[in-house]
Amino acid sequence: MGREAECVCTWGAGSAKVKALLESRELIVRGEIRRKVPFPQMEQVRAEQGRLVFRFQGEEVSLALGDATALQWQRAIHAPPVTLAQKLGITPESFVWSLGEAADAELEAALSAAQGPRSDKADLIVASVDSIDDLAKALGATAAQVGTGVPLWIVYPKGKGHAVSEAAIRSAARNLGLIDTKVASISPRLTGLRFVLRK
Repeated sequence: MGREAECVCTWGAGSAKVKALLESRELIVRGEIRRKVPFPQMEQVRAEQGRLVFRFQGEEVSLALGDATALQWQRAIHAPPVTLAQKLGITPESFVWSLGEAADAELEAALSAAQGPRSDKADLIVASVDSIDDLAKALGATAAQVGTGVPLWIVYPKGKGHAVSEAAIRSAARNLGLIDTKVASISPRLTGLRFVLRK
């Protein structure tokens, strides 16, 4: 989500100018007041007179954001979390072509939200890779469909020290005329990059 604002924060009896960041599942306050507030722990969240007001661990908190922003942030906090299937663009009507060994419960659950697997005329391709060789095979196998406009997610292990890196994936895909358009955290172990054919 990545929304941010500089505003006056009143936290209990204290008040200070802060930078507030509204992330996908938490509110972060930086400055003289520094806190991280997970959405599920916020109580009585409301937009009121240009302020976002809530209770956290027994204290009342308000951020002077202005009417429109306070209302937007309130709605975002109350919205249900985005599922992994939604992040990847998988719907119950989707046909998804999955390559490689997912071996991840969260990714498998997201893939199961699709209508079914299909390697011909897929709506979306998800390729799990653990090595440069896996990456080369996935890019080769999917080239024809990606060439017709089908998006390709490359899913790979997070962090350093793995056989395949974000830089290597981007380089190999860009050499084939692809451009990355989105990044998503897949699970605590995996991350993903979405590629489409460059126009």
